[in-house]
Amino acid sequence: MKFPDTTTDSRIPCEGLLFDNDGVLVDSDFGVDQAWSRWARARGLSAEKVTAMVHGRRSADTVALLVSDPGERSAALAEIDRLEIEAAATTTALPGALDLLTSLPEGSWAVVTSGVTGLARARLAAAGLPLPPVLISADDVTNGKPAPDGYLAAAARLGADPARTVVLEDAVAGARAGEAAGAYVIGVGPRGLDTGAPVVVRDLRGLTWHGGVLDLGAADLLRS
Repeated sequence: MKFPDTTTDSRIPCEGLLFDNDGVLVDSDFGVDQAWSRWARARGLSAEKVTAMVHGRRSADTVALLVSDPGERSAALAEIDRLEIEAAATTTALPGALDLLTSLPEGSWAVVTSGVTGLARARLAAAGLPLPPVLISADDVTNGKPAPDGYLAAAARLGADPARTVVLEDAVAGARAGEAAGAYVIGVGPRGLDTGAPVVVRDLRGLTWHGGVLDLGAADLLRS
């Protein structure tokens, strides 16, 4: 499928919408910073450096980068997963997320997140957002973002051709995963400007999906 040039056409035909969770549907930044800062300080690491590198990555991949002793990684991973779930109550919905998700027919959308399943569900629930019909989490893939595994699995679960899906992402690793899956990638929020996405929207307000067409006509575009 050849996607339209959205600089002249805001209507994108697609079989499914594949959403990242954090930074796209929910604002979990406060909880992420709180949990990872506590985790970092307990290990004598710079909280600022650690929190700057976690977005868009599975916690297991971040722990592997920061904990040199493989024998300590399992306990370190269990600790950060616990801390993040404890902090999930601070999560809020991002603008436009509830309106868009509740307007979508079942089987047309999925969430693909670098968080574990329990954390993803906890954040969506805290934000008051519906649980997705398809949720692909860190628990479901061998290779996390920027590998395309999660987005390919989500498209397959929806019965959609990955090349006929739209991925909405705020992180560089996630955008690369969507591109590698063959999807059309739309960046979301200020962090989305750091991705290679040709179009970046401020948030999900103004996005509509009807009859297999995603319409960006009423969206606030940060890049087009």
